[in-house]
Amino acid sequence: MDCDTTGIEPDLALVKFKKLVGGGSMQIVNQTVPRALKNLGYQPEQVEAITEYIGEHGHVVGAPSLRPEHYEVFDCAMGERAIEPMGHVRMIAAVQPLLSGSVSKTVNMPESAAVEDVEEIYFQGWKLGLKALAIYRDNCKVGQPLSNARKKPAEAQAGGAAAQAEAVAPGREVRPVRRRLPRQRPATVTRFSVARAEGYMTASIYPDDGVGEVFLKLGKQGSTLAGVMDAFSMAISVGLQYGIPLDSYVAKFTNMRFEPAGLTDDPDIRLASSVMDYIFRRLALDHLPYEDRAELGILSAAERAAEVAGHDPAGLAEEVDPEELAQSAAVEQPPTERSAVPAPVQAQAQPPAAPFPAGPHSTAELIESQQGRTADAPLCLTCGTKMRPAGSCYVCEGCGSTSGCS
Repeated sequence: MDCDTTGIEPDLALVKFKKLVGGGSMQIVNQTVPRALKNLGYQPEQVEAITEYIGEHGHVVGAPSLRPEHYEVFDCAMGERAIEPMGHVRMIAAVQPLLSGSVSKTVNMPESAAVEDVEEIYFQGWKLGLKALAIYRDNCKVGQPLSNARKKPAEAQAGGAAAQAEAVAPGREVRPVRRRLPRQRPATVTRFSVARAEGYMTASIYPDDGVGEVFLKLGKQGSTLAGVMDAFSMAISVGLQYGIPLDSYVAKFTNMRFEPAGLTDDPDIRLASSVMDYIFRRLALDHLPYEDRAELGILSAAERAAEVAGHDPAGLAEEVDPEELAQSAAVEQPPTERSAVPAPVQAQAQPPAAPFPAGPHSTAELIESQQGRTADAPLCLTCGTKMRPAGSCYVCEGCGSTSGCS
């Protein structure tokens, strides 16, 4: 209908570009500019020169023969001379009393608009009694259909070069970089059994230490379980090579509960709540330092025995036998000295018994007090004592209640 704007909406720009659905763009030039210049008293040759300048630059600033006091006549929603956001709000406020509903008009804001600017626009609209307010911030959408200018080839190349320079700048990587393992790398193969479900785990490490690849073999070749474990292995391996720390995987996958679960053939991990629980506990014992494992509550049999005996587990050698540690702890305990005072006199000399100190009431609470972390076990519904694992279930050491499956 040869209309450049719709209703009280100002023109987006004197020269704008519209993206087409099939690709490419179309240039749209405001057709009312020559008529406005004629009404302002400009001569035909002046109108032609100004119109040509607008078609080349997209705005009227610096146009030949155009007086600066007439610039505001050609102000648009976007561009070199853009209407202030509050100008849009006041236009809606001027029309709102004449309508029973709200006004479908957009408040255009520049790309540099901050959250505080948007807050102020909504606050002023509320004070003016507007029933609705729509805000659009320039370039807030990737597929913006209308824009006030099209990037010139030189600007596009400059922008691409700047983005590339920013991407390769030291310390500012845009995305993680995959660190692949060499063709020949050391690896350890662990045979495991969880509740009679046997499998193999292959863990490859980098030459400068650090696990970078895990492969799991569980179930018959071609079975659903074998396929799922292969896919899971590839996901974990790629994550490790992209920089995800092993302790993050250990914290996520330990204590997962599903069948098969129960006894294992590993002396360091006697019980496992699932295959995933065993695998990542074994990886932690093989590839994480003692300090990180202590925070996660994952210790070897020798380290647990050292804690009970009062030794420092961090200084233990891997070759220490838990039975030897237990025997040495028993030898170090001094025998109870027997007093020569007769029993009746000794009983009279004893002070009144102090109240029983509040300490751990079960094995699970004892482990919590020693490790400084909460055990993964529920409370007994009968007496409230922390229960301990018993196979795939839990049993209360206080009253003998179970979790219902034993």
